[in-house]
Amino acid sequence: MKFMVNWSIDQDHWITVYKRWSSMSPQERANNIPAGGKLLGRWHDMSGRTGVAIVESDDLAAVHRWIGQWNPYMDIDLTPVVDDEESAAIGRQIVADNNA
Repeated sequence: MKFMVNWSIDQDHWITVYKRWSSMSPQERANNIPAGGKLLGRWHDMSGRTGVAIVESDDLAAVHRWIGQWNPYMDIDLTPVVDDEESAAIGRQIVADNNA
C-alpha cells in the first residue's frame, strides 16, 4: 500500500527538526523510512516548513511507528494513495458497478 505523508513543522520546532535532519548522514536519511517499507520520494519546502513523502509498506503499524519519531515536532497527515494504474483499474470497476 502507498501512503502520502504531508508534514508541517510548527514555528516552535523548526530549528530542532532541521538540526536533527541535517545532522543525519545521507545513509541515515535514506534509511529513515518505515521498517520493511520503501521510500518512493520525499520533497521539502524549506521556507514553508512543509513537505511530502510517498512511502510504500504493507505494514500500517510500521508506518505509524516511523511517523511517531517525528510527530512530537510537527503535524503529520497520513493518506493512503494509489498510482495511475491502480486509479484507472478502480475507475473501471466504479464505472462497471454503476452501469450494472
